Parts: sequence; C-alpha cells; structure tokens
Amino acid sequence: MEVHKIQTIHREGMAFSTDMHGHEIMIDAEEQFGGNGKGPRPKHLLLKSLAGCTGMDVVSLLKKMRVEFSNFEIDVAGELTDEHPKYYHTITLEYRVKLTNEKDQAKFEKAVNLSQDRYCGVSYMLKQAAEIKYHITYLN
Repeated sequence: MEVHKIQTIHREGMAFSTDMHGHEIMIDAEEQFGGNGKGPRPKHLLLKSLAGCTGMDVVSLLKKMRVEFSNFEIDVAGELTDEHPKYYHTITLEYRVKLTNEKDQAKFEKAVNLSQDRYCGVSYMLKQAAEIKYHITYLN
C-alpha cells in the first residue's frame, strides 16, 4: 500500500508551509482570522486539488481518444455550510472547452464522466462529504 506523507511547518501568525516534491506551498488564513496574505486558504486548495485531479484525468483520456482542443478550463464553486465546522456541502464544476472538432463532444463528455465516476481520487474522497455536480460548456 502506498502512503503519502507531508510535513507542515508553522511559519508565523496563521501561516504554514509545506515542501511538496521540491515546491513550497504556503497557506494562510484571512486577515480577519489573523492571516497576512502569505498564501491561499486551505479549503480553496481543496477545490484546486479537485480541479487539478479531474483536469489531468480528462487531458490524459482525451490524448488516448485523440481528441484535440485549444482551450480547457475548469471553474469550481464550493458552497459552505452555515454552521461550524464549515465545509463544502455542494461543489459545482464547470468544464469549459474549445474542441478542434465539434464531433468530439461525445468523447469529451465520456472523458469527464470517467474522471468523475472512476478515476479522480480527490472527487471520490470529496463525494463522501459533499454533493458534486458538474456540467460542460463548449466554447466557440
């Protein structure tokens, strides 16, 4: 069984840093909670991780399906609960893509569905606590 380990070090105020594969990632709280703008908020990084995970899946699948595109973006919105602990109870992903050939839309949809239903581990984990919705917008 593979185990991922990281070490997170307190730097100052509410800022913490982590070295991940030679890249330092700093997180910090909002100013109203003692932060100083040293890095993104932890929950925002969670949304970024989801977008990155599913995005990498989709790009890999499109490459295998020989689907070409010129633009690909993923917008993610997380809706927080009102009560503590505040967590994302609903997450919505919008896959925005410009395909080279419009006939490849079915393949793109298949790639997104495979990512969400089978491959993206971040999505799988988050689905244990939140509803994840997604849709596709085709760009001109």
